[in-house]
Amino acid sequence: MSDMRFIILGIVLIFVGFIILGVFGHEYQAATLESNEFGTCYEYFDNKPPTKINCSFKIMDQTLFFVLILAFIVLGIISLIKGIRGNWDNKVKPEDRVGPSKD
Repeated sequence: MSDMRFIILGIVLIFVGFIILGVFGHEYQAATLESNEFGTCYEYFDNKPPTKINCSFKIMDQTLFFVLILAFIVLGIISLIKGIRGNWDNKVKPEDRVGPSKD
């Protein structure tokens, strides 16, 4: 028998990781392209013209974002594995059981 708490937690963590990647990921894709193709990076604003910034800062932000997403997904996978292999539900003491007994 598996531990459903870890399985549900794993599914939620993986789902959250992919949702965050899908919603906010487009903002962090441009740093690599700007750096490789043009050598200069710009920070874009809605109400003022773009400003030139150091590409290493933009790539650092991109790396931290993807590490965060990767952490969510890896923790979800670990939780799924622990839930599938777990046996916490089987180790309930007889005096802690709730419901009709077989006596």
